[in-house]
Amino acid sequence: MELTLKLTPTNPAPVVLVTGGARRLGAQMARTFHQAGFRVLVHYRSSKTDADSLAKELNQQRPDSVQALSSELNTAETINDFAQQATKAFGRIDVLINNASAFFPTPFGDIDEEQLDLLLHTNLRLPILLTQALAPELSQRQGVVINLADIHALRPLANHPAYAATKAGLISATKSMALDLAPNIRANAIAPGAILLPESQGADYEQQLTARIPLGKLGEPKDLAEAALFLATAKYVTGQVLAVDGGRTVWQ
Repeated sequence: MELTLKLTPTNPAPVVLVTGGARRLGAQMARTFHQAGFRVLVHYRSSKTDADSLAKELNQQRPDSVQALSSELNTAETINDFAQQATKAFGRIDVLINNASAFFPTPFGDIDEEQLDLLLHTNLRLPILLTQALAPELSQRQGVVINLADIHALRPLANHPAYAATKAGLISATKSMALDLAPNIRANAIAPGAILLPESQGADYEQQLTARIPLGKLGEPKDLAEAALFLATAKYVTGQVLAVDGGRTVWQ
């Protein structure tokens, strides 16, 4: 999908904030939105080298169009401080992409409180609190929230009950955002399927997955980024969950 914004001196480039934007899916979303004409705020926690490299790459294409911002986002205080920092960076925020996520197995019998707290915070508490902190700014811009959920919020993944529950909670939170923040803010979720495999998985796991995908292949990061761009610009779409999964959720 090709989309380029029409910009004028009185219609400056909108700003997208991508949490966890330095690597993998987040970096592709930054590139896709930047190509469409957005200015981009790349949030990172520990991936400073990747974030700085991405910002340099995109700023070479269009000067002063990307900034990399660091925050742990581990408490309500750091989340609120980051929201203020991000808003000041370009003077506005039009789109918030809650992409930062934690993913690891938690088989029943082995779940501990620390694991549960990490998944709950990163996958649910953080997007809710950051959206709340940025809601006044987004409301001024007729802004958009895009939450990265997972198809396993709809169909649980074996041995990942805590992860699936947090992503299911994020889908519920997305629908509440769409209701409670309307009409000035739209909120939608994307439920990725097999786009990028966990870095610990290999070829055998990939073959097992593709056998259950009607399109017969893994998705690419660009597929997810283009879905996000669609939701950012589809002005009559809110409260929806878009599965980007090659048809995997219709497999019987």
